[in-house]
Amino acid sequence: MSVRIRDAFTLIELVFVLVVIGILSAVAIPRLAATRDDAHIAKARATLSAVRNAIISEHQKRILRGDFAPITSVNAGGGMFDTFSADSNGVSSRVLEYPPQPCSVGDRSCWSSGTDNNGNTTYTYTLPDGNSVTFVLQNNRLVCAGASCSPLE
Repeated sequence: MSVRIRDAFTLIELVFVLVVIGILSAVAIPRLAATRDDAHIAKARATLSAVRNAIISEHQKRILRGDFAPITSVNAGGGMFDTFSADSNGVSSRVLEYPPQPCSVGDRSCWSSGTDNNGNTTYTYTLPDGNSVTFVLQNNRLVCAGASCSPLE
């Protein structure tokens, strides 16, 4: 009696492997998408914290120089969180060493600036889900201007 040697997988084995891979990908892909959104929000929180710390530091530096001019903008250089508004001597310094890029077409989560009805510069972060959180610079502090601040605060 001769023994047959199998050289290939059967069709049932291949279908079974494809079903298992399909189930694993159906479970893994939504988890990876949620992790990516969480990473975008964590980056925005870190940026917000860094900007707030830079504002406090710049305000203290101005007070120590005897300059009490308020900080009215943190994107005076044209970029997002690029340069502080000038002090009473016309000097302005950088806000962040590596500021985030402003929004461009197709960005899911990004920072943008604008102006509110009172003429204040606003800083809006668009969340990955399409909602947005708006901040305004008041009294040398970056404060939330809306009711939906919870994702970043």
